[in-house]
Amino acid sequence: MRDDGGLARAKGLLLALMQEAYQRRDHVALLCFAGDTVELRLPPRRASAWNDDWVAPIAAGGGTPLALGVRRADQLLAKSETRQRWLWLLTDGRSSESPTRPEAADVACVIDFEAARLPLHRARRLAAQWDARYLAAGGMA
Repeated sequence: MRDDGGLARAKGLLLALMQEAYQRRDHVALLCFAGDTVELRLPPRRASAWNDDWVAPIAAGGGTPLALGVRRADQLLAKSETRQRWLWLLTDGRSSESPTRPEAADVACVIDFEAARLPLHRARRLAAQWDARYLAAGGMA
């Protein structure tokens, strides 16, 4: 996502989602995965105010351990005591992995940041496989 501006767009959407969660007093957690690591950037807690400085260090590149990230998200969601557990997956769909839907997610949303000339539509297929909401980031403004 870093080469086509997708990461910057994803960070903007992340800030908007976190702001909405803050206004609703929701609980949130944030996992970032790139290369071969999954990082818990924000442990589960009540949402607070966010700004650009907070998302600036989030990096991309080096492949995506999608299955590992989704498994970790499922573990976090399973421990959550909130009424409705949402999973938002922001992806460019470049990973060839096709993990199963996290069982602990009551609602799943896949946000597609793919910007390739020849799209692979992996994010769309993953959303269909998960019976998740699908949103193309290009159509979000």
